Order: sequence, then C-alpha cells, then structure tokens
Amino acid sequence: MTLESVLIWLVIGAVAGWLAGIIVKGYGFGLVGNAVIGVLGAVVGGWVFRALGIGTPIGLVGDIVGATIGAVLLLVLIKVVRRAA
Repeated sequence: MTLESVLIWLVIGAVAGWLAGIIVKGYGFGLVGNAVIGVLGAVVGGWVFRALGIGTPIGLVGDIVGATIGAVLLLVLIKVVRRAA
C-alpha cells in the first residue's frame, strides 16, 4: 500500500464521515474522528453491500457513497448504544 492510496482512503473517509455527520444530525467528530468513522463506514458499507448481494459502486464517487452509507449505519448504531447506556 502506497502513501498515495493511504491518503486517498483518509480523504474518502473524511468526506464520508462528514456527510454521515450531516445526515445523522449532531454526530460530527471533527476531522480525525470523521475520517475514522468514514474509513470504518467503508468497511461496514462494503460488508452490507456484499451481504445484500449488491455490487459496490465503482469509482471515487461510488466509494464515497458506499462509505457514507456504512458511516451512517455506524453512527446510528452509536446513537442507539449511547441512548441505551
């Protein structure tokens, strides 16, 4: 894995985390937190797409969409867990 690919992952993660924070109101975690949520969301989104038998979107925009969907699911899960605690 090259430095360029790591930076691309981080940028996609930051954008996806930021978009997910907007969609799930009140759950922004700053630049680093959004990047982490976005990267984890990309993993969750990829898993969900595969589990449902849906092909993952192709290209940069598709990567951002898939990561955002996963990040939204992750933020909703965090919201539910925080309410239960």
